[in-house]
Amino acid sequence: MTQNHENILAALADLQSRELSIIKLSEPISAAYPPDAAKRASDVSADAFENPSPASLEADLGHYKELFSKLRFSYLEQVTKEKFLRAIVGDPPLIVEHQENVELEAQLAEVKADLKAQKTDVAGMVEALEAQGRELSRRYESVTTQTAQMSALPTEISTLESTLEILRAQQATPTTTPSLSLPLPATLDRLASCQSELDLLNNQLRTLQNALPRKTRELERLENELKPLEMQKAGTVAAAKEAMRRKQEGERGVGDDLELKGRWYRGVELGLRDMLGVEG
Repeated sequence: MTQNHENILAALADLQSRELSIIKLSEPISAAYPPDAAKRASDVSADAFENPSPASLEADLGHYKELFSKLRFSYLEQVTKEKFLRAIVGDPPLIVEHQENVELEAQLAEVKADLKAQKTDVAGMVEALEAQGRELSRRYESVTTQTAQMSALPTEISTLESTLEILRAQQATPTTTPSLSLPLPATLDRLASCQSELDLLNNQLRTLQNALPRKTRELERLENELKPLEMQKAGTVAAAKEAMRRKQEGERGVGDDLELKGRWYRGVELGLRDMLGVEG
């Protein structure tokens, strides 16, 4: 298996080492028609033709289009002049009838229509070639990316195998935690149960968070109600302490005899009620 991977990577590396381009693919055709630098009348450098690049090819194409347009105009001008002169100086002079011009114009229209159709076909072929070139470029980039990923796969596989061996060794070692040695189905069930508990706790937490503002307002209200009670309690405690102090001072014979007077008044009240027959 490893040998097979190595063979595939070696084949891909060999393919990537070869430069794939239109220029390289056109070398067999260019070799069949070697350029003659002495016959080149254009101002395009010979180095750009011998060592072409996309930019130089684009420059050559624009230059030759301009030259062809000028040559075509010059050719039509010279041929027209030549035919006109021959028609004048010929013996007998060439006389063209109107019907002949009409027939020639009809032939010219047919030729132009045929040329236009051929131009349309060529334009379609160029568009198809451009689309195919873009698709091939995309596929080449995809293959290059996948090749890089495949080159890294052996290392990753070795790392995963080492990790797997370590996990197997750990699984063979007895563990004090039973949940760590569960099989996959039981582990998945345990995970689902824990997830359900977590969802329940999250729902409870959201409920408590929603109730927190209301509880906070209620606590503030109770605190506001408690403050007067605490003040009243403090006053009552102070009064009780003062009464206890007075009582203790009364027991020691110091201070007023308020408690004695109270008992005397109570006794007098009970005596009067018994005498008058008034029920309390």
